[in-house]
Amino acid sequence: MATEDHGHVPVMRDRMAELLAPAVEAFGDTAVIVDGTLGAGGHTEHFLEVFPNVRVIGVDRDPQALAIALNRLARFGDRFSSVQARFDRITEPIAAGVGPAFDAVRESGVAGALFDLGVSSMQLDQEERGFAYKVDAPLDMRMDPTTEVTAADILNTYSHGDIARILKTYGDERFAGKIASAVVKEREREPFSRSARLVELLYNTIPAASRRTGGHPAKRTFQALRVEVNRELEAVENAVPVITEMLGVGGRAVFMSYQSLEDKIVKSAFAELTTSKTPPGLPMDLPGTAPKFAAITHSAEKAPEAEIERNPRAAPVRVRGIEKLASTNDNQTEGQ
Repeated sequence: MATEDHGHVPVMRDRMAELLAPAVEAFGDTAVIVDGTLGAGGHTEHFLEVFPNVRVIGVDRDPQALAIALNRLARFGDRFSSVQARFDRITEPIAAGVGPAFDAVRESGVAGALFDLGVSSMQLDQEERGFAYKVDAPLDMRMDPTTEVTAADILNTYSHGDIARILKTYGDERFAGKIASAVVKEREREPFSRSARLVELLYNTIPAASRRTGGHPAKRTFQALRVEVNRELEAVENAVPVITEMLGVGGRAVFMSYQSLEDKIVKSAFAELTTSKTPPGLPMDLPGTAPKFAAITHSAEKAPEAEIERNPRAAPVRVRGIEKLASTNDNQTEGQ
């Protein structure tokens, strides 16, 4: 299967298509899906196969991912277009894009959008990128290699307090302060450059009793460093208002989160968008206070057990989606 050949099994692939299908049908020949986290192109390939009239604009900050996806999706011709950008910075490149997909967005707005957050399986498999803790590699972790700060830079230059804060906030690491102290002490002897040395430090710092539970002792630290390097939570916070503004009426946006901090951001933003601003107790919404979006998922959806068995990466995913409603003010539509 193509997705397996590319080292990436799209999580909840069929369900993502189901959630976007009503919007694709409503937009007809002008339907454009924005895949904000293109990766190896697994979700996009499925959308292009199951929706014969849809066009997809794939977004990724990683030039290696874009090159792989472009090759994989070449058979779809101009039904697929790509943009290299962080997914919260897509407004300008899409507005200035050339081709039928970009023309359709300018005409009708975005029909559907998918954000499959976090690091992709493809990136984890590229050992030289430094995302994985099970192999010795440079401490890089940049999704966009043109950005400046690497994981090594964080370990070698951040203060004890900042390192501890990152590990605790982004990795939920119980021993954040203890690890930060060990890092500061060890970098005085020699700066950090490769992952194996960091993993060894973590084994020596985290108590043995704690190492025996909760998975690999380096998992939380590596996650925290990756989130900081790529400013991932900042991007998620910015992406919700960016993509909801780009949706046409009836357009849908779906976010797939793999850690609680991401899901908390999406949950809070969606709650704000789908809640009436009319004071409690009134029989109807006051002008301008009706919600502009409606939820299309009941709370956060999880992957079914059968899929988790086939694809363990699906285990932590939480899915939330919303749909843009028609404006009730002056019969004007929004986002078009």
